[in-house]
Amino acid sequence: QVQLVESGGGVVQAGGSLRLSCAASGGTFSRYVIGWFRQAPGKEREFVAAINWSGSSNYYADSAKGRFTISRDNDKSTVYLQMNSLKPEDRAVYSCAAGVMAFNTVRLTTARNYDYWGQGTQVTVSS
Repeated sequence: QVQLVESGGGVVQAGGSLRLSCAASGGTFSRYVIGWFRQAPGKEREFVAAINWSGSSNYYADSAKGRFTISRDNDKSTVYLQMNSLKPEDRAVYSCAAGVMAFNTVRLTTARNYDYWGQGTQVTVSS
C-alpha cells in the first residue's frame, strides 16, 4: 500500500510559478510510474504529466509542454511538478497518482491505470 501526499499548491498571479511535491510512503516507490492529474471546477479530471520509475522518461499533456517539468527523487520518495508561466486556466486541484504499468502514452494518461491517489492540492492562478 502506497500513501501519497501532495503539497505546494497555493495562489499565484498569472505568469508566476509553483512547485508541487508528491511524497510517498509505504511500498517500493521506485517501482511506480507517477502521474499528475488535475480537475477544475465543473470539468473532468485530466492528465498533466507522468514520469517513469527511474526518472529517465516523462510525458506531458499538450497544455503542460514547455511550461511544466516533472522530476523525481527516489531517495526521497518524492515527485515534483515545477509549473512555470501559469495561466488562469491552470486553476485546478492537482493530484498525484502511482501505478505499475508500461510507460506508454495510452496507459499513463488514463486515470484508471493508477492504483494509488493523493488527496490533491489546490492551485489558483489570478489574472
